[in-house]
Amino acid sequence: MADFHGVFPYLVSPVDPAGHVRTEVLGRLCDDLIKAGVHGLTPLGSTGEFAYLNNAQRATVVQATIEAAQGRVPVVAGVASTSTADAVAQARAYQKRGAAGILAIMEAYFPVGDAQVESYFRAIADAVDVPVVIYTNPNFQRSDLSLVVIERLAAHPRIGYIKDASTNTGRLLSIINRCGDGIKIFSASAHIPAAVMLIGGHGWMAGPACIIPRQSVELYNLCRRARWDEAMVLQRKLWRINEAFARFNLAACIKAGLEIQGYDVGDPVPPQAPLSAEQRKIVEAAMRGLS
Repeated sequence: MADFHGVFPYLVSPVDPAGHVRTEVLGRLCDDLIKAGVHGLTPLGSTGEFAYLNNAQRATVVQATIEAAQGRVPVVAGVASTSTADAVAQARAYQKRGAAGILAIMEAYFPVGDAQVESYFRAIADAVDVPVVIYTNPNFQRSDLSLVVIERLAAHPRIGYIKDASTNTGRLLSIINRCGDGIKIFSASAHIPAAVMLIGGHGWMAGPACIIPRQSVELYNLCRRARWDEAMVLQRKLWRINEAFARFNLAACIKAGLEIQGYDVGDPVPPQAPLSAEQRKIVEAAMRGLS
C-alpha cells in the first residue's frame, strides 16, 4: 500500500458563474502547491465544496488535479454520496482516471446505524485497488463513524488512513490506542496539527494549506524531526489562519485567500455566499505577515 504522509491541501473547486470548472486556475494552483513542497493533493474535500457540485463538475475537478500533478505527488480524490452504489461508482471512476487514493466521505439525509455506516465504507474499499482514507466530521455528518466502526474498518486491507475533523484530539488518541498501526491519522484544520503529530499523526489534510503551503510543509518537517519548541513557535503563528477561517464559511475563506494571492478561483458555489468586505479584511489581516 502507498505511504501517504505530510501535507495534503484540500483543494478548492474553482467554478465560474455558468458552472464551468476553471481548470487552468486549478492547474496553476496545483503546480504551485507541488513546487511549495506539499506531499499530496486532495480534490473534493470539504473545501472543495463536494456537496455543491454535480457529478460532471466533480469528475472535471479530479481530472484537472491528476493532470496537473503529473505523478509528482499522489492525488487522493474525495468520494461522497448518500448512496453506496453512487459512491462506489465515483471511486471506481476516479481510480480509473489515475487517483492514487480515495478519501471516502459519507453523506446522509436519514441517519443510519453503525452497521450501515460500516458497510458504506467497506463497499468503497472493496471496489478499488488503491488506499482508502476514511473521513469523519461529526460536526456536519448526520451519521458519524464510531470508535468501534473505525476499529473494524481498520482491519480492511485497503483502509489504511483516517482523516478526523472532530476537534476532539482525545478521540484521535483513542483511535491510535485501539487501532495501533492498523490505521494512520491525518489531522484536519479543526485540530492543532503539531499536537496531532506529537501523539502519532502522519500529517494533515486541510484547506488552509492551500494558502500557506510552504509554512505548512516547514511545520511538518519540524514535527518529523521532533524539534517541538520550534514547531510550536511556528504553529502558534499559523494558528491565526485557522482561527480566522473558523469564523466563516470555509470555502469562502479559502477562495478569498487565494483571490488575494492572485488565483481567480471565484466565489463559493451558491447558495453559499462570498465573504463580505469586512470579513475579507479579517482574512487579509490573518494572512499578513505569513507570506
